[in-house]
Amino acid sequence: MQICNGDTGHAEAVRIVFDQSIISYGALLSVFFNTHDPTTLNRQGNDVGTQYRSAIFYTSEEQKKEAETLIKELNDTHAYDVPVVTEVSPLGVFYPAENYHHDYYEKNKEKTYCQIIIAPKLVKLQEKYKQLLV
Repeated sequence: MQICNGDTGHAEAVRIVFDQSIISYGALLSVFFNTHDPTTLNRQGNDVGTQYRSAIFYTSEEQKKEAETLIKELNDTHAYDVPVVTEVSPLGVFYPAENYHHDYYEKNKEKTYCQIIIAPKLVKLQEKYKQLLV
């Protein structure tokens, strides 16, 4: 619960463990940049604070380079109206969220936040990346 204060330096994040023979890191980056706003500093939707910053936590120098290269490309080509502010940092200790956060959308689909913020992102994900979904 301390992360909610925004003064711990932590970020709310999802840890993705993947098999590169099934999905590439580049494909995951594409999904990442197309399903949230990487241009707002310390904010996602109505959630404001450093814990809501756009961030990629890499586990290898190759991942770091690929993420930084893509961000540079997005900025150089003006893919967004304003610059991408996504932080690229090494993965440190990952702390799983409290149990009530697990499967939050599935458990709370009727809540306004889920209907307004999460549902449209899921529709976009399903439409744009259906070939990646199993």
